[in-house]
Amino acid sequence: MDLQLNGKTALVTGSTAGIGLEIARRLVAEGADVVICGRSQGKLDTAATDTGARGVLADPATAEGAEALVAAVPEVDILINNLGIYESKTFTDITDADWLRFFEVNVLSGARLARAYFPGMIARNWGRIIFIASESGLLVPPDMVHYGMTKTAQLAIARGLAANTKGTRVTVNSVLPGTTRSEGIVDFLKSVADDPNAPEAEIERVFFAKDRATSLIQRKIEPEEIASLVAYVASPLSAATNGAALRVDGGITPTIV
Repeated sequence: MDLQLNGKTALVTGSTAGIGLEIARRLVAEGADVVICGRSQGKLDTAATDTGARGVLADPATAEGAEALVAAVPEVDILINNLGIYESKTFTDITDADWLRFFEVNVLSGARLARAYFPGMIARNWGRIIFIASESGLLVPPDMVHYGMTKTAQLAIARGLAANTKGTRVTVNSVLPGTTRSEGIVDFLKSVADDPNAPEAEIERVFFAKDRATSLIQRKIEPEEIASLVAYVASPLSAATNGAALRVDGGITPTIV
């Protein structure tokens, strides 16, 4: 299927590994001119070489980093807000600093870039903004309340911003992955496992059986599976999809939510 992305400029944040890296790779394969960003020049160079994207050293989790990124890339047709952090932490141990850090990285980074690029999309009458949220924005894990809060906030921003696109060819959507294979997921699953020294496959099996029992696929999602949906939502073919929260969570979220 031709996703008609030739000539489109896309910016993907959080794109030197995991979901963001695969989104960048898929968009490049579809003919888009892709920009990735990161805080480490080494990782950025490796990811740029790996995907064929253009790298910009900038961190949109800070106001200064977002400003530098927008200065380097003044206009985009497609904005993928993928930057995010996560951890397992007992609610009473989550400090004020934790709440603020998670909000700035997971929420403000995307809000800053959307604020910068949205007016140009409206003026050109075409654009795509996609927030990579999480099923945790709907089913907040008891050991990740601060993370779930940020993902719920992303859904609110995306839906509210979409309401400002009425009558245009600009769309704003959210994509909600479930637990996805990434650099940090093995350490994360070990951190919540009863037996962190068990084989990786056993830790994964127990995690899904106990902590993600509603998952229908009972496995980690591959980042390429997320990227396939994101590429479609970013394309002109998805013109009728706007203001949506699209689940690619392995069936973990009940339909009634």
